[in-house]
Amino acid sequence: MEQTESVKNKIPKLKLDFKDSKYSTGRRKKSIAKVWVKKGSGKIYVNGKNMAEYFKRPVHQLIVTRPLEITNVLNNYDVKCSVRGGGLSGQAGAIILGISRALISHETNLKKDLKKDKLTTRDSRVVERKKYGHRKARRSFQFSKR
Repeated sequence: MEQTESVKNKIPKLKLDFKDSKYSTGRRKKSIAKVWVKKGSGKIYVNGKNMAEYFKRPVHQLIVTRPLEITNVLNNYDVKCSVRGGGLSGQAGAIILGISRALISHETNLKKDLKKDKLTTRDSRVVERKKYGHRKARRSFQFSKR
């Protein structure tokens, strides 16, 4: 047990300076993302880790960088995200909305491009609840005549 504590102490905690930044919140399914955007060199941090470390799948990495690529400001802004709840796909969707809103608060002329690709509105789809007498939300149990 002592060994694991010493290993945890050796990992440096990443301190990020986001004093002159714009804050925004994004939501998707059960995920909530707090996003800070500031002028910088294009680094993206999620929960204190580099984006490539947090989102291992390339699809999620593409999703997160999409608002920056559409507006052609990928290397102009640094992004810091704190996201919790849900799965990785929901978290990536929440980060997209947060980044889009924060970019709009930085530069209002970017809203036209982001709105064209529907990145400024919250995706309100959530999981449908399970009904009684069914195996899932709509799937019934197998019917047996005999």
